[in-house]
Amino acid sequence: MTKYEQLLQKLPESPKTWLITGVAGFIGSNLLETLLKLDQTVVGLDNFATGHQRNLDEVEGLVSEQQWARFGFIEGDIRNLDDCRGACEGVDYVLHQAALGSVPRSLNDPITTNGANIDGFLNMLVAARDASVKSFTYAASSSTYGDHPGLPKVEDVIGKPLSPYAVTKYVNELYADVFARSYGFNTVGLRYFNVFGKRQDPDGAYAAVIPKWTASMIKGEDVFINGDGETSRDFCFIENAVQANLLAATADEEARNQVYNVAVGDRTTLNDLFEAISEHLNRNGVSYSKQPVYRDFRPGDVRHSQADVSKARELLGYEPQFNISQGIEKAMPWYIDFLS
Repeated sequence: MTKYEQLLQKLPESPKTWLITGVAGFIGSNLLETLLKLDQTVVGLDNFATGHQRNLDEVEGLVSEQQWARFGFIEGDIRNLDDCRGACEGVDYVLHQAALGSVPRSLNDPITTNGANIDGFLNMLVAARDASVKSFTYAASSSTYGDHPGLPKVEDVIGKPLSPYAVTKYVNELYADVFARSYGFNTVGLRYFNVFGKRQDPDGAYAAVIPKWTASMIKGEDVFINGDGETSRDFCFIENAVQANLLAATADEEARNQVYNVAVGDRTTLNDLFEAISEHLNRNGVSYSKQPVYRDFRPGDVRHSQADVSKARELLGYEPQFNISQGIEKAMPWYIDFLS
């Protein structure tokens, strides 16, 4: 039995109170679903900047009435310290997911990205520290590796950031480290690598590649690839990210005040990703016959990304359960249902 399987058995026997910031978003709502199904009490904070009420409604339909009654929602903003303090009251574990993602968004509007990702992060650190929570787990990012060319990416070797977004996520790690040194408040940062799955928004200018392409294919629209299609990423299915969050939140003391890669440890080119999505759509009765449209490389993007997940394996007991093909297979029925 894996450490995660043991944890899934243990949590319902000893329920705790969890705070999820960004609870109406993609990763936040998946964390909410998992925790409520484990009979935990959950406080959620969101301002609906990028999250959606429909995500919360969907979770409500997937859990029992008794489980849903354990969820309390606060509509608030992490840029407001009072909102953060109110959300942290009586909480055991914080899962801080709220942020403005997207490299292009940060290039277009660095001030707003900075406000949410740095000011908001600092507010949450202060509020959680003052509330004496048991643990603080936060969403870091693979963008922190910047221009360092080495593969696979190892946590203690990074390069220069390539976007304002990457700067904000690196500053999160610096603040977390300073809070450990200055206040004895230890945290765990999870460097996500291209997380995908159900409830990831396919709409909007800053949609992630898998939901955006899947939506375009279902609608029979063109799919655009930035560059030659040989850019590669370590795509990580949402359930792997949920596992990492729960393991990090409940980790032993020696595993805290660390950052960890959250990925599979593999990489897939955009050309191969296009073929995989097309194939899995076809298996679900959706045919797509167009070829992708290639255009210029996108500013701020790194060429290749692949994670070394051995540190998370060793210290957290993390074992990714889904590779990219298994993740797409599991997510595809949700996308077809959502977009039909």
